[in-house]
Amino acid sequence: MSGERGKDLAQGSNEDHLQSSPGAAASPSRYESQKRRDWNTFGQYLKNQRPPVALSQCNCNHVLEFLRYLDQFGKTKVHLQGCMFYGQPEPPAPCTCPLRQAWGSLDALIGRLRAAYEENGGPPETNPFASSAIRVYLREVRDCQAKARGIPYKKKKKKPSSKGDDESSSAMHF
Repeated sequence: MSGERGKDLAQGSNEDHLQSSPGAAASPSRYESQKRRDWNTFGQYLKNQRPPVALSQCNCNHVLEFLRYLDQFGKTKVHLQGCMFYGQPEPPAPCTCPLRQAWGSLDALIGRLRAAYEENGGPPETNPFASSAIRVYLREVRDCQAKARGIPYKKKKKKPSSKGDDESSSAMHF
């Protein structure tokens, strides 16, 4: 019974803390927490390299290697070109094609790491997460995954507008 009481007290004190604290100041947002976890994971990845890589020596090649390393933990089935289900949005049976990180997950990860780099004192002009090589890699992953699923990615085009350019360029079109 004392075990249950301890659990109840822990939950109660946690709830009290959440109610009495001013939200964002007491506990970081989900985005901020994820950004910190991603930053720590990337830092650990660099430390585990042989030889270890200092953050100041990190470049876009290290970031690309990190993204490829993460593929082994992916959950998205990406059919290979020789697979009989290549290009089928909903394959009727399982296959041996690899699981990869989804493009959207990688894109979001790079966005968080790009912000974390600068928040941790990295100069924007040398941000390895903002490199054109990273953008090219992400575009290739996106296109490859879209073709493998048979759903080509098509960027939404802005509709021409008779109004001023400022209004049409800031509006999102779906």
